[in-house]
Amino acid sequence: MCKAVEYFTAVPKMHNCAQAVAAGAGNDELAEELKCCGGGNAPGGRCGALHAALMLTPEKSHPEIISEFVRAAGSELCREIKNREVPYPCVECVRTGAGLADKFQKN
Repeated sequence: MCKAVEYFTAVPKMHNCAQAVAAGAGNDELAEELKCCGGGNAPGGRCGALHAALMLTPEKSHPEIISEFVRAAGSELCREIKNREVPYPCVECVRTGAGLADKFQKN
């Protein structure tokens, strides 16, 4: 299980989706900054897990990150992801966001 998913699913719940991706990447300072970005509250209604992944990666890679995230989750917007006929679970958004952050931080 990836670190971000561990943070997101821990009981008691201490991290929202955005914080879990940041903390999973080892960036506790960013995780603290993102405490208001879960549950569709990231800028523009974007998924918090995607928002954190974008904050952790170079801007030049953002179009590809967004494209890969949308391919997996169906949208970059939290509300649209949750309201799909077959919703993409938040834990999977965290896993996808963390994977993309890891992939593009190293390149």
